[in-house]
Amino acid sequence: MLSFESDYITGAHPKILEALTRTNLEQHPGYGADVYCERAKEKIRAACQAPNADVRFLVGGTQTNKIVIGTALAGYEGVIAAETGHVSLHEGGAIESTGHKVITLPHQNGKLNAATVEQYLLDFYADGAHEHMVAPGMVYISHPTEYGTLYTKDELTALSQLCRRYELPLFLDGARLGYGLMSLQTDVTLPDIAALCDVFYIGGTKVGALCGEAVVFTRNNTPKNFITLVKQHGALLAKGRLLGVQFDVLFTDGLYFSISRHAIDMAERLKELFARKGYRFYMESPTNQQFIILENAQMEALSQRVAFSFWEKYDETHTVVRFATSWSTSEEDLQALEAIL
Repeated sequence: MLSFESDYITGAHPKILEALTRTNLEQHPGYGADVYCERAKEKIRAACQAPNADVRFLVGGTQTNKIVIGTALAGYEGVIAAETGHVSLHEGGAIESTGHKVITLPHQNGKLNAATVEQYLLDFYADGAHEHMVAPGMVYISHPTEYGTLYTKDELTALSQLCRRYELPLFLDGARLGYGLMSLQTDVTLPDIAALCDVFYIGGTKVGALCGEAVVFTRNNTPKNFITLVKQHGALLAKGRLLGVQFDVLFTDGLYFSISRHAIDMAERLKELFARKGYRFYMESPTNQQFIILENAQMEALSQRVAFSFWEKYDETHTVVRFATSWSTSEEDLQALEAIL
């Protein structure tokens, strides 16, 4: 079946598989203390223009969100997120399982607005009973958002300045970061993110790797005994070199950015295809996720030949579905979809 269900439905970029095979019989220390992890860290620091950043590798997005949030917050603190944020809706209570509340706020096309966050903080501290409430201890955003939308540099700067004024770390979920950075409509660069966020991660699982996320702590703010804490969460990979090899490849010769741009090019073609066929869009997305409104019977018929994601009900007779391109989407995929449509 033809699939546009997500951006992690295929395996890994051939250069990554080749490197894993080539290095397979090499012997290296475990837990990320190997030459490939160190080399990948240096390349990521260079790409971020953040020579003093601390880079750590974890295996997946949920583990990364859970560990970063869970280790940064005090026991009485929660994390602020958009109502539509990944940690709010699609992580099975992973954050709450650490004992921390997800404090959800209204969003604008998936994005948190600095003014909305500030009003919440003002109201919280104006409440005479706030010492009996879960205190805001971090702000979480994703870029791209769950709706494929992007923060502008001004929006990100406003959030960053607000967070620093209130001494709240700003954490950016970059599970699909490559597709955000290579969007045709963004003014945000990787060095911008490194300068404005206290911690963020560069997603590999959805951008060409078999698995893996690179967490970047930008302000000498890595939680104390971080490796021990990762191990307590059951997320420390003994063969850490597997992550190092993959990110070493991704950040060699700009591969991470070129394959992300390919996904954006395919998404632009996908948008043109749907528009030409007369389909309605739920919202404008400048990244690799496209949201289409289908009549329910039409959705059911199409699902017999093409895999896509249910997103939300639009009304009684229509549903919003998501089509996602990726680093591996091909011209043949689009041609096959056009023939079906």
